[in-house]
Amino acid sequence: MQSKRSLAAVLLSAVAVLLLGACGTLRAGPGGGPATPSQSPHWQTFAPIGVTAARLTADGRTLSVVAEVPEGGKTCVRDLKAAVTSTSDRTVWVQVTYASLTGDPDAHCTGTTTGTAQVRLPSALGHRELSVDNDTTFTADDAALPQLRLCGDLGCHPAPTGCTPASYDQAVMALDVPDHTQRGDEHCDGKWLVFDVSSRMGPACPEGEAPGCGASLSDRWFFRAQKSGWTPVARGRRGGCADVHRVEPAFPAALCAGLPPLD
Repeated sequence: MQSKRSLAAVLLSAVAVLLLGACGTLRAGPGGGPATPSQSPHWQTFAPIGVTAARLTADGRTLSVVAEVPEGGKTCVRDLKAAVTSTSDRTVWVQVTYASLTGDPDAHCTGTTTGTAQVRLPSALGHRELSVDNDTTFTADDAALPQLRLCGDLGCHPAPTGCTPASYDQAVMALDVPDHTQRGDEHCDGKWLVFDVSSRMGPACPEGEAPGCGASLSDRWFFRAQKSGWTPVARGRRGGCADVHRVEPAFPAALCAGLPPLD
């Protein structure tokens, strides 16, 4: 019986090694590499919990990346490093990794800290974007160098204004509204913009299954184009142009005259 159990343990260990090898670099959580008593302690490669900042030297080629990693002892993190994995005319891709001792029952990597990894770029970053671990992007454009600017959900160079979905998304982000607010039809001429937004209210449940599930709060927002993006100038719920003309008479009637009142 004992020999059968030993054979089973060997087979399970072999399968685990194969699975880890197939997964490649792992993304660590706040606890770093988890300790598993059944494993023999070994060093394993992880991606950092997150990348928080990046900066360049004056020549634009030596890159320093600040990464969030586990903390709790010497076995939690070693060999924190960055490497250029690919380049193009528009992007430089960099991967940050570190090693952590997994399978060690005495390891307690329960905290987090930051570390810095450096890498020499093949050529100056210039106006190209820097993609770190494929999910965090930086740019030197409009950055307070030597620090690079962290790009947002809409990219590094979203259209600040114009009658485009990307600019409408930015307009919503400029409002003090809840997450997951829905945007209605847009009326835009490039200099002025109006659309309705609807925010879900009431209990979190599938619409129609309980009273209040479909409840929402709607507002109409009017915007003026500025160099930095769409700037809100008025809000309201009445039909037509009354709400915006009360504070901004220059808003074109062609964009608001036919708007119905909101429920």
